[in-house]
Amino acid sequence: MSESENQLIEQATAARVRSVAPFSKFLVGAALQTDEGKVFTGCNVESASYGLTVCAERVAIWKALSEGERDFARLVIVADTEQLTPPCGTCRQIIWEFCKHATIVLANLHGQKEEVHIADLLPRAFDARFLREARQ
Repeated sequence: MSESENQLIEQATAARVRSVAPFSKFLVGAALQTDEGKVFTGCNVESASYGLTVCAERVAIWKALSEGERDFARLVIVADTEQLTPPCGTCRQIIWEFCKHATIVLANLHGQKEEVHIADLLPRAFDARFLREARQ
């Protein structure tokens, strides 16, 4: 694992403690690195209406997109779990649409880490190409 990747894990771990998770107590942090090396972090934010809760991955992605970034190299996700925690289904869809070429690093507070790719986490993904086909 590169020094850059270790720094991203540290940034995602720091973002994790800023989570607002009064209901689940499940804190997750994310760090999204652009191809140029700029980093956007995110933490999960819960709502009493669970449907309005936003995951750390999406927070980081929305922050980057809202700043005009479009090209991403790496997304690190950190949770305090024994098994490495993959992104939820909603986040997998958003990662596919906006970060499909980024390497995803799953990490926990026990020093475990694993690199995965979104195509492995979301096989046969739905995206805009299906919408174009439907209009033809």
